[in-house]
Amino acid sequence: MPIEPEEQARERKDLAEALRGLRRASGLSGERLALRCNMSQTKISRIETGRALPTVLEVERILKALAVPDEVTGELLRLARRANVDYASWRTYARVGLYHKQAELRARESSSRVMRHFLPAIPTGLLHVREYATETLSPTVASDPTRDVARAVQARMDRQAILNDPSRSFWFLMTEQAVKWQRASVEAMAAQCSHMAEINKKPNVEIGIVSQGLHVPGTPMNIFVVYDDRLVTVELFSGEVALRDPRDITQHLGLFELFWSHALTGDDASAFLKQAADCFMHQCN
Repeated sequence: MPIEPEEQARERKDLAEALRGLRRASGLSGERLALRCNMSQTKISRIETGRALPTVLEVERILKALAVPDEVTGELLRLARRANVDYASWRTYARVGLYHKQAELRARESSSRVMRHFLPAIPTGLLHVREYATETLSPTVASDPTRDVARAVQARMDRQAILNDPSRSFWFLMTEQAVKWQRASVEAMAAQCSHMAEINKKPNVEIGIVSQGLHVPGTPMNIFVVYDDRLVTVELFSGEVALRDPRDITQHLGLFELFWSHALTGDDASAFLKQAADCFMHQCN
């Protein structure tokens, strides 16, 4: 289940205090512990004061260096895994303005070199044409809070400039349903498919499409994005979960490779997108 922000903050504080207490009980200075863990003394200090959140692997290294009993180690590693999970609800973003979410995404993208998007339900915002973005950012059910859609759409459009940065690589992996699910008017859908075919020509962009009718030994359960090898974000109906545990990242990278190995890529993916655009245009007429 998603962790509430207050509970998460308390768990991160508990983790920092526990690590500091164990180090003091061992009689080691922060400098000696840092040497044993191959970390800087500043990093150890920031972890113990709660100014830096350690990864699960870093907690493992610290506990091993302190020769902590297995029972205590297991408990603190569970705490570290929970502390390394963030959850933010879409309601929270809507209250402060969805354009703030676009700014957050832009910051993640600007700090990453390789981004892998797994998109079983819908293309991601980096690939949207304006009409499609407007539809996807508009309220969908009565319980949705009101939104400044125009501002959020413009922020999404502005984010797309990063696709022109040749120092960054983007991998967009979609299912056939994600391409063809009619989320907008047929005119907007045709424009969206044509636009993605054009984006696929960029030297730093790869688009893959898993077509229906294939035997794929995996289930496309949810949207996720892997930023380099440091962060995974997973989208839910209610919000977004961020995972930093290296094991979670490795698992999602493996899933991405599995689905990618069954995808149409390169010219085949572009041809598929153009054909989908033609199909929507035929509906227009």
